[in-house]
Amino acid sequence: MSKSFMPVVVLLDEMMGVKNEPTLLEEGSHETSTDKKTTSQSFIYKPRCSEVPEVSAAHFSKPQQKDLKLCAWWDSIRGRLSQHRQVAQYFSLLCFLLTIVTLLQTLCLVQITLVFQSQSSQQDATLRDLTSRLEKLNQSYRLLFSQYPALNQYCPVSNSSTGERACRPCPAGWTPQGEKCFLFSRDRADWISSQYRCMALGGAVATVRTEDEQVFLWTNTQRLSQGDSYWLGLRSSGADGGWHWSDGSALEKGPQFWEHQPDKTVDSRELCGRLTPGDDYRRSWFTSRCSSSLRSICERRQAALQ
Repeated sequence: MSKSFMPVVVLLDEMMGVKNEPTLLEEGSHETSTDKKTTSQSFIYKPRCSEVPEVSAAHFSKPQQKDLKLCAWWDSIRGRLSQHRQVAQYFSLLCFLLTIVTLLQTLCLVQITLVFQSQSSQQDATLRDLTSRLEKLNQSYRLLFSQYPALNQYCPVSNSSTGERACRPCPAGWTPQGEKCFLFSRDRADWISSQYRCMALGGAVATVRTEDEQVFLWTNTQRLSQGDSYWLGLRSSGADGGWHWSDGSALEKGPQFWEHQPDKTVDSRELCGRLTPGDDYRRSWFTSRCSSSLRSICERRQAALQ
């Protein structure tokens, strides 16, 4: 290499800040047959594109300026490629996260499906067990009513299409009040016949133990009687002139609602008590001959539906 080119190369190295050695391209050397001297050598400096100093383009020759432009273009492309690589990395990370989320959702759905299937199978087993028990109860139910027809009085059929029954504490036609059931008859008979009739129905002629019972009987007879009177379970005991209920208990142990107190001087062996609804429930008891034909009130205890 000619010594005249060395300062130029060193200067370019310092200006470009390139640590690597420059590339020397020897374009050619021609040796003549006469003087055997070297006529010319030319070198082209191609700097590395990694580190190009910020020097004005006027300091370089045209080939070097072209190389600098190529370096700038290549750096731009590499910057864009770097940006694209970062975007691709972010996109890959996003895809990975989406894949993880999808897998977690799938696992949750599988878990929910398994739990639902387990609960569904348990419910099916419970339903089958309840259906079997219900069938057994229906068989016992039908057998019970076939063996005890008297239960029809307390549990009549309420729905003929399904055979459903509605049980109540009092037989059909009887009205509940407190712990008793009352039946207001429409037929007329004497006191003895009325008592036998009530006994045939499982009861007796009504007794009044409380004021609430008196109000209940007075209200219903006033609604149903249309002026008629009803036999009560009151009857004179005979010689002593005392009054007793049909169950044998004395009248003095309970409340009394006489309109007129019975005259003890009169022979009361054929006298019985009746309820005639009027304007005041406190004065609705009267005496009548037991042979008179009146309606009657029967009573019986309520059935225990347990």
